[in-house]
Amino acid sequence: MTKFPYLKQDFLASIVVFLVAVPLCVGVAVASGVPAELGLITGIVGGLVTGLMRGSSLQVSGPAAGLTVLVFEAVSQFGVATLGVIVLLAGLLQLAMGFLGIGRWFRAISVSVVEGMLCGIGLVIIAGQIYAAAGLKAPESGLGKIAGLPGMFADTLGSTKALTSLAIGAGTIAVIVLWKKTPKAVQTVPGALAAVVLATVATLAFSLPVATVQVEGLLGVIQPPGAEAFGELANPAIWGTIIAFALIASAESLFSAAAVDRLHNGPRTEYNKEMIAQGAGNTLCGLLGALPMTAVIVRSSANVNAGAKTKASRVLHGVWLLLFAAAMPWALALIPIPALAGILVHAGWKLIPFGQIAALWRAHKGEALILVVTAVSIVAVNMFEGVLIGLALSVVKTAWEASHVKMEIIDKGAGPIQAYLSGNATFLRLPKILDSLESLPQDRPVELDLSGLHHLDHACRTALENWAARHSATGTEPVKVTEPEEAPAEKVTA
Repeated sequence: MTKFPYLKQDFLASIVVFLVAVPLCVGVAVASGVPAELGLITGIVGGLVTGLMRGSSLQVSGPAAGLTVLVFEAVSQFGVATLGVIVLLAGLLQLAMGFLGIGRWFRAISVSVVEGMLCGIGLVIIAGQIYAAAGLKAPESGLGKIAGLPGMFADTLGSTKALTSLAIGAGTIAVIVLWKKTPKAVQTVPGALAAVVLATVATLAFSLPVATVQVEGLLGVIQPPGAEAFGELANPAIWGTIIAFALIASAESLFSAAAVDRLHNGPRTEYNKEMIAQGAGNTLCGLLGALPMTAVIVRSSANVNAGAKTKASRVLHGVWLLLFAAAMPWALALIPIPALAGILVHAGWKLIPFGQIAALWRAHKGEALILVVTAVSIVAVNMFEGVLIGLALSVVKTAWEASHVKMEIIDKGAGPIQAYLSGNATFLRLPKILDSLESLPQDRPVELDLSGLHHLDHACRTALENWAARHSATGTEPVKVTEPEEAPAEKVTA
């Protein structure tokens, strides 16, 4: 026991994480348009491979609701057979980023963009899974899903089968929400698992006409990518998907790591090593033709709250998943699909940061706008482009704020007019600077003092030189310019 001082705590925590992981692994797979077993394979790899590696000791990896939208788009466009190639190359890209030390730079991504990404994903998941809960096919686009909801509900009211299916989905959500109000002893069973079990029992007991999970067997779904799948790499469109998988999975994992670090007092996350661990896991998932993995905050927080102390808990959870998938595949075939849809609707709702949006709007309206625009872009276009739009907006906002410049004009009525510039003079503020200078009287000499500037970019310098030449061309005394002070060599070196 001295070698494993926390074996009891880690063992109990692994059972809890396993029970949380099963419905999520299966639900994410079904929602992604792939066999249910592929979700379990990703969970197993997340436990047995990524779980053994260094990085973040207590966070748990597996298939994530946050990648559901992206995976579904990839499967629809390139097929299930090509998914392995995409995940494999995304994993290799993550490995490269980890070995190059890029992992820690993900912490520099604007929180508003990340929250906006999660919000957009949550909205698309909710809209799409409402159709799945009713047993109906969802439109392809995010906007189509949302716009079609009124018609979907109208169709559901006219169909007993669809209404029954939707009732199972709604009941699943109600159980998950109300489960938190049950006694603590009852809550040792995760709400999502309890909801699925109750939905399954109700479906069997009343012989309800709802779709259940299709089972092919663990070995039957493992499809290592073949030559034809690798041939898809000649298609330029697939590379955008690979990059999106790598970047979004990495961002989600590393932000999850930061969140998990706040939940416990154990060792802190080593970001580059965590990136390598995620890359190794995704590389293996790609070779097995499974879903991509990320660190998942739902499983990770369950792990910490259950009393886990070391990485043994997440490794053991992978063992339990493997035993379940190998010994009880028949149990999957009993699970109603609307129950899994209900779990994902609840997961999507949890991704929408209602509190953060309100707080940001009160304190930083610009950041709140970036969050909303990122979310809307993901719904309107797709996930990758939506995140890029959010990042671009974030960069523009930062550049605008960094280019704060102040101009002070002193005119004593006689002698030269004095113009003082301070702050950062960049092309973004050029119109404001030129408007102020061009409004000065043409027949008066001007002294332009730039010594208060911290930064003067090339565009601004050229524009000021041209203005000075024009002002002096009217026969007025040449504009006298005081250049910005250069920092001492020692400071520049430092």
